Amino acid sequence: MNSTSPPPHHALLEKWFALGVVMVAAVLALDCSNGGTTAISGPTPDFRADPFLDTVETRTFQWFWDNTNPTNGLVPDRWPTKSFSSVAAIGFGLTAYIVGVERGYVSRSDAAARVLTTLNFLYHAPQGPDATGVTGYKGFFYHFLDMNTGLRFQQVELSTIDTSLLLAGILTCQEYFTGADPSEVAIRAVADSIYARVDWQWASPNAPLVSMGWHPESNFINADWRGYDEGMILYVLALGSPTHAISPTAWAAWTAGYQWQTFYSQPHVNFAPLFGHQYSHIWIDFRGIQDPYMRGRGIDYLENSRRATLAQRSYAIANPSKFRDYGANIWGLTASDGPMDSAFTIDGVQRTFHTYMARGAAANEVQDDGTLAPTAAGGSVAFAPEIAVPALKAMREKYGDPLFGQYGFVDAFNPTYHLASARVTQGRVVDGVGWFDTDYLGIDQGPIIAMIENYRTGLIWRLMRQSPYIKAGLQRAGFAGGWLQ
Repeated sequence: MNSTSPPPHHALLEKWFALGVVMVAAVLALDCSNGGTTAISGPTPDFRADPFLDTVETRTFQWFWDNTNPTNGLVPDRWPTKSFSSVAAIGFGLTAYIVGVERGYVSRSDAAARVLTTLNFLYHAPQGPDATGVTGYKGFFYHFLDMNTGLRFQQVELSTIDTSLLLAGILTCQEYFTGADPSEVAIRAVADSIYARVDWQWASPNAPLVSMGWHPESNFINADWRGYDEGMILYVLALGSPTHAISPTAWAAWTAGYQWQTFYSQPHVNFAPLFGHQYSHIWIDFRGIQDPYMRGRGIDYLENSRRATLAQRSYAIANPSKFRDYGANIWGLTASDGPMDSAFTIDGVQRTFHTYMARGAAANEVQDDGTLAPTAAGGSVAFAPEIAVPALKAMREKYGDPLFGQYGFVDAFNPTYHLASARVTQGRVVDGVGWFDTDYLGIDQGPIIAMIENYRTGLIWRLMRQSPYIKAGLQRAGFAGGWLQ
């Protein structure tokens, strides 16, 4: 997942200062020495009714609602920097609208109208093999689209994963808008048509695996989805297709690339950036269901993502590279913006910094330049709320307005990059405090609101458990148990 990177302020629900920040100190240290299990002394705090989460969800929702093009439903890749639309961000936006209805941020009829506008545009937008003048091909969509025309942006790839994240949002809307109102009837029908026309078999030149993408100028990308990352949702959708399903053997080929290793006392399938542990979980409830691989390990995929989250926090506490501010409540590495592509000495240490990059920490890879992303903790709230929610609170309390603004958390910050004299490619430096992004990215805003809502009510998980396509895809992959029974 690559990216480029407001109405009046909502009234702050400031009771979180009294109720929440105090709880940061109450979250006890995690003992991860017992085979990767998590032992917590005393009761685990329940943040589901915490007004701080109301504030975060409200502001994050408003980013999608305010900055989407209302005439075609296309969501910008980033804002306020002028950008193209990200197909994946559209999927996150469609999901956020449902949260908005349930939370009372927008009316059901207004949300349905926005969703139908989006789906109608995507369904009728031109598809074909040409390099220009099209939005997609074979049912897939190009990674980035022009915000106004919806046509392919420059020479970006036809993206199988970004199309999958879009489809996940579309199918969520199909399961939510179940009323007899003509708009809701139309949403269900158009959603079905968009999903059914995606030709997964065409996108599998090295069957049973699915290619990462295609260019009309050079054919398929020389890489397939293999091994653990955000691609789980892609394979579930490809296996569940009613028209162009791939072979069930694809799942075993996918899992054959897994790397089970122990990182900071947490044994799990490793993938360094946390987005790979989060994206598929936004829409699929992996609690209590297992594929053959996880049956062999004795856990489920949610526990795997929980362990990855705990390991990242432990890495920040250990802080082997001695970055500023890292600790029990300041942590989180994932794909995000950064201050600069440059190497220089700061605080007496030679450092190399980057702009947009997939940062992460795992047994098989560490990419860390001191840049942290709130979405790393926000997207893990449903896995490990007892550490993720205090982290979000501590970040807001410590850094204030430069980090938490009109639309919630900006994309990233770097406390080590704290000298006002240091050049930046994007964002700004608050002297003595750190670098702060000034953009919000759709693919990072989406996991925050979605996973907070899954933690609080299970909304998106509950809806997608009803999808016949998700159930069929999981079953064809070999999942069983739990709610699939």
